[in-house]
Amino acid sequence: MQKNRLINLDFSNPLLNGGAANSSSSHPLLVRGMGGGFVGGGFHLIDSTLRDGEQSPGVVFTLNEKLRIASLLETCGVKEVEVGTPAMGKNEINDIQEIVRAGFKFEKLCWARSKEFDIEESAKTGASGINISFSVSDIQLAAMGHDRNWVLKKVRPLIEFARQRFDFIAIGAQDASRTDCVFLNEFIAACLAEGVNRIRLADTVGILNPFSTTELFTSVCKKFPLANFEFHGHNDLGMATANALVAFMSGASAVSATVNGLGERAGNVCLEEIAVALKISTGSDSDIQLLHLQQLCKYVAKVSNQPVHNTKPVTGKNICIHESGIHCKSLLRDELSYQPFHPEEIGRTTEMIIGKHSGKASIQNYLRSKKIALNDLQTQILTDQVKQLSIKKKRALYDDELTFLSESFSKKAQQHG
Repeated sequence: MQKNRLINLDFSNPLLNGGAANSSSSHPLLVRGMGGGFVGGGFHLIDSTLRDGEQSPGVVFTLNEKLRIASLLETCGVKEVEVGTPAMGKNEINDIQEIVRAGFKFEKLCWARSKEFDIEESAKTGASGINISFSVSDIQLAAMGHDRNWVLKKVRPLIEFARQRFDFIAIGAQDASRTDCVFLNEFIAACLAEGVNRIRLADTVGILNPFSTTELFTSVCKKFPLANFEFHGHNDLGMATANALVAFMSGASAVSATVNGLGERAGNVCLEEIAVALKISTGSDSDIQLLHLQQLCKYVAKVSNQPVHNTKPVTGKNICIHESGIHCKSLLRDELSYQPFHPEEIGRTTEMIIGKHSGKASIQNYLRSKKIALNDLQTQILTDQVKQLSIKKKRALYDDELTFLSESFSKKAQQHG
């Protein structure tokens, strides 16, 4: 188990130093190792599909489904999983116990409210870690009948209570994005003084944007350079993945996410999206096996009864399908001309469909695949016919329709010599 580890961050990057003057050198930053056998050292992704994902309205996973999801998460290389909320009752505790007993390699962590009861119930599961959540914004505290003093008085006794039962303790600052920054820093300092292993900063109602996320994480990482910070974001304004990416770039040591972005309201940071974005947009390796994401996402979509939208990044049906003539002509020469990565990297292939927007190059490519020979004029006439039929049917053409049209045209062309 790593206690301390030296890493180098390039502080000439304004995202890491809050816009300070550029420096040509890298500065060492001492990062506290995470205890209890949890993932030590560098950045990693935490999956919360079995906890926050199942909190999506109307979603219920059976034990067998949870075990299958856990198995697929392990195949994808996820190193830490938030496995559930034991305070929900005996069934939840039993399910978590089964996941623990199954012997998955990833670290298992329970979620708890800031109550001794929740911590006690979590201890029954056999999980080695716990995330204790404190509401810290004035609006949430008032809604619960509490105040800031109540929070600060609870920190030490609850952490001491948890320390007797768990090797790894994370503390969640719920609604951190709407919390007074002075009080947030006071809360973080109180938790770190008790030796917690990680602080989760939650954008509970998804109001952050990439600029405010950068400001938040740059600030706390500068003020508490020995701490490990996690970002937990929601997608209410459509910025969860972007916020997660800049949290990483601004010093976060972990990001929690869910498969398909499953979660309350507009959902959470999307596991597959942030994993691919880290590689493609920042050149960073999250250790997630991208080739296995399609299977994981399809399964979660099925058992959650939450279909994946056709245009959803990474896993949507349409993301590697093309029709536009301009695009397809270029893609036939270089598939990166109109795609951000090789589809094979995520277990997909480049596909072209034929319809209203298709050009002659797409038709020629199709004819070659069917070993049908037409000259340029004939191909152009066929292309026009394809467009008209697509308009009439109000969709792209099916393969059998296109084959029939092409073969019929070819026979007529041969007959007329």
